Amino acid sequence: MMTAESLPTTMRAAVCREDGHLVLEDLPVPQPQRDEVLVKVTACGVCHSDLHALDGHIAFPRPAVLGHEISGTVAALGPGAGRDGLAVGQPVVGAFLMPCGRCRYCVQGRDDLCEEFFARNRLGGQLFDGTSRLRTTDGETVAMYSMGGLAEYAVVPATAVAPVPEGMELAPAAVLGCAGLTAYGAVRRAADLHPGESVAVVAVGGVGSNVVQLARAFGASEVVAVDVDAEKLAAASRMGATVTVDSRDPDAREQVLAATGGRGVDVASRCSAARRPSSSRCSSSPPAAGWSRSAWAAPARTPRWRSTSWSAAACGSSPTTAPAPGPTCRRSSTSPTVACCATGTW
Repeated sequence: MMTAESLPTTMRAAVCREDGHLVLEDLPVPQPQRDEVLVKVTACGVCHSDLHALDGHIAFPRPAVLGHEISGTVAALGPGAGRDGLAVGQPVVGAFLMPCGRCRYCVQGRDDLCEEFFARNRLGGQLFDGTSRLRTTDGETVAMYSMGGLAEYAVVPATAVAPVPEGMELAPAAVLGCAGLTAYGAVRRAADLHPGESVAVVAVGGVGSNVVQLARAFGASEVVAVDVDAEKLAAASRMGATVTVDSRDPDAREQVLAATGGRGVDVASRCSAARRPSSSRCSSSPPAAGWSRSAWAAPARTPRWRSTSWSAAACGSSPTTAPAPGPTCRRSSTSPTVACCATGTW
């Protein structure tokens, strides 16, 4: 194993032993195995799925260390982990999806659907050899939610580690591993956004603010940020939103229509934690099962339907199969429903 300076023997970690509670404990510093990286954690974001696991809405073993949005520096490399250019001391981010690289989906290039990751990690809190890298000082196994990033050190498969570009601050880079990937999947995969199209982003928090930035980067002509928080709307403007709308305003829908010349937006992305976020091709037709009607489309829109839930958007999975074509958008999909939450872990 390649290491930086001598590592400490123990580290602090936020351990969940019962629903709703985290306790700081001293755990042995984990050791990376073959094709694994030990990261000294600089920052770890708190995703809403962490909160769901914490409060028991997502079934997950106890005790556990949560946290799956990390940035930091490489502290040690397990055998084989350096072949992709990773080096001790390198600044990196870790992705919440940790593909094994060997299952049938990984070899097809669909590592977002990695069977080993969802079966072993999201159900059992283990890595690909069927064990966790975390233990208490008494030898009790501690489950890992992804890499278990709410700790001073975390072991991450090399397949889920990416170098941080020079000049990027590590603390804000942490959210790239989940919120950033989720937003990218929503814009690029789920919505299939084309240059010149218009977008409404409903709720501009961690994921929504990234959707705003990526929509502009992909060439959206109008990006309408919708929220109830004035500070978030102001931040969305700085990130590229062309129009901001307080959804509490009685004429909120009319404001969106005015921003698009009365046409309504081409894509609506709902990123609220209150309900599972999604990206949809807009529709004025009644909602099909599992799909929420967009309030931001003009009544006269007529092409076809497309929608995908947050879980599928996050990893780029196939969008849900469309019902009979109705008054919606211009592109449709006949792909079967493939969501990363099919295992029941989200």
